[in-house]
Amino acid sequence: MARKNARSLWTSKLLSGGRASGGGVGGGTGGGIAGGTGGTGGDAAGDAAAALFGVRRAYCGRVLGIDPSLRGTGLAVVEFAGGGASPVLRASRTLRINGRMALSECLGEIYKAVADLVEDWRPRHVALEQAIYVQNFRTALTLGSARGAAIAAAAVLGLTVFEYPPLRVKQAVVGFGRASKAQVSGMVSRLLGVAGALAFDEADAAGVAICHGFTWREGTPAH
Repeated sequence: MARKNARSLWTSKLLSGGRASGGGVGGGTGGGIAGGTGGTGGDAAGDAAAALFGVRRAYCGRVLGIDPSLRGTGLAVVEFAGGGASPVLRASRTLRINGRMALSECLGEIYKAVADLVEDWRPRHVALEQAIYVQNFRTALTLGSARGAAIAAAAVLGLTVFEYPPLRVKQAVVGFGRASKAQVSGMVSRLLGVAGALAFDEADAAGVAICHGFTWREGTPAH
């Protein structure tokens, strides 16, 4: 087996000591989660290695994934503990809104649902799929309004919002960008260890959260 050079050895040593081992998840934007990180010296060593060698550390914390829709918004909170541990689904729901509600009332409900989850679970980041091209102007306007309500709620509460192309989300979750909703839902359940398939809207929300946790690294700008 080829011998590692000194730089590789030190990077491995410092990063292996930087994995949190105690309870709680480290705080990020929006105040973090009560309890803090489990280790102190290890995290300091990991941060030192990241700064010294330009290594971007894997995501650690909770992500609120959102699949916005005027009448059926999917919401999911997924937690990443780091250290190779599997992500865990902490909460999910589909916000069903009566078709008789006015647009302004629908947007208010979306805003409140996002704000409530942020207050309850204190995610570090929020993740959504990027808007897709829609030929119908009315549909595009409605979807854009729902997205705006969700993003505004996160922004007002001080969270950073990240957006990912749908193809990238499917590639991160399933392994190829043309996966069906059923395939995404099934793989999300497997990755999160959930018995049975999630509702499609919740699976899509959890999927974009998983994509963020798997691909984001310290220093990645919001987009």
